[in-house]
Amino acid sequence: MDPDLEVNGRQLARFCRALDESLTSLGEARRALEHVRADQLGTAALDEACDGFQKRWKYGAEQLDDRITSVRDGVQATRAGFAEVERAIETAFRAVAVRHG
Repeated sequence: MDPDLEVNGRQLARFCRALDESLTSLGEARRALEHVRADQLGTAALDEACDGFQKRWKYGAEQLDDRITSVRDGVQATRAGFAEVERAIETAFRAVAVRHG
């Protein structure tokens, strides 16, 4: 075990907020692209290419959304777990201090 290991709950919380912001931005980009119609862009070939991109982008963005959500959930669970361990250690030290004055 690395004696230099340190878990900072505030940093984990900031990381979760950054992940939430990325999910928001990704959702906004996905919604903006949904409003662009391929037939508004130009030639039939360009329209077809844009339609293909839209389909791939939607799938990829949904997959990325799922992965970011999983990472965020894992970070939140890790943060909660470390907080619980810290509380248990603090409780144990307080109990020892009370017993030994």
